[in-house]
Amino acid sequence: MLKVVLPFIAQPHQTLHSLPIGMEVAARNPDVEVQIACMTESHLDYARTLAGFYPESRVSYELLRMPHRLRRRIEEKGPGPLEKIAVLSMNRSYFSQFSGIVVPERTSLYLKRMGVRKPRLAWTRHGAGDRAVGFAKDTRLFDFIVLSGKKIEKRLLQQGAITPGRYHRGTYAKFDIVQRMNHSARPLFNNARPVVLYNPHFSSRLSSWEKFGDRILAFFAQQDRYNLIFAPHIRLFDRNREAGEALRQRFSGCKNLLIDPGSTRSVDMTYTMAADLYLGDVSSQVAEFMIRPRPCVFLNAHNARWENNSDYSFWQLGEVLDDPDRLSDTLDNAFLIHPQFKGRQTAYFSETFELPDNQPTAPAAADAMVDYLRRCA
Repeated sequence: MLKVVLPFIAQPHQTLHSLPIGMEVAARNPDVEVQIACMTESHLDYARTLAGFYPESRVSYELLRMPHRLRRRIEEKGPGPLEKIAVLSMNRSYFSQFSGIVVPERTSLYLKRMGVRKPRLAWTRHGAGDRAVGFAKDTRLFDFIVLSGKKIEKRLLQQGAITPGRYHRGTYAKFDIVQRMNHSARPLFNNARPVVLYNPHFSSRLSSWEKFGDRILAFFAQQDRYNLIFAPHIRLFDRNREAGEALRQRFSGCKNLLIDPGSTRSVDMTYTMAADLYLGDVSSQVAEFMIRPRPCVFLNAHNARWENNSDYSFWQLGEVLDDPDRLSDTLDNAFLIHPQFKGRQTAYFSETFELPDNQPTAPAAADAMVDYLRRCA
């Protein structure tokens, strides 16, 4: 009997990228045992909530073993790299009992260094952006990989990271569960102004937040033409939640600003579906935003030479802004000139994702993964 585990050792946003595949494995293969494993009770509760959208699936849940003190620290501050590696090490014997380990992150590759040899390690990725981190050299160490579309397949083939029979192309599981969640179209603001989503990345090397963030929020707080959703990458305030809450309180009196420093709504496409314009830097959420072509403005806070750099391909989908003092005119102009970017956006989306007739894509990945595990067994 095949046994498959889906461990979630990072922030909750990654859960949506692999859990639907695990739920489809369980629904389509009654002879395969599927377990969901998390580091904290709150993450386990979130996984159970998401699993509720798959009532046809039967899975079990486990809390990964660790000292109470460490669990409390992770619950309060989020998991850092050292905590993740420590928890993997503490649970080596647990992971060794499975046929397959399905993960959305790359830290779990440490299990191979720790002597966990029997299980095949499958990577679902989390996001479909263009940054180099999604094409790191250690990608080739995974036994099986799930890809969203041709763009990612091409880059990984070029670097020799994937081989036929050990990957599946055409699945983006997050879209599946978002569709099942069936978000209502309830307006987030009580006016008809266009809605801008500001979605800075967490990495200080790449993000616009540290250099431009204050000026951008101040601009939106002082004008009356746009609504703003400020929903950064969930990791921006993950290790300093007090700062995120202080920011929310600071702008609580601005009715045209919605400040969300890290709730589940910031990761389940509530905001990307509701916005009229995307304002950001390097977050892969812009790829999800392209599910419906709309204006984009990208913030170049680090003087990146992006024009011929494949890591910045998505910056060709809208205007690139180097100076936030020009934000007002750039936003106005973005709506006017969007028709000249619409074709690029449509092509980018079709290269990034394969969504046949808007049908769920996780079932095909589940079938391919189980087939691979059966062949290995």
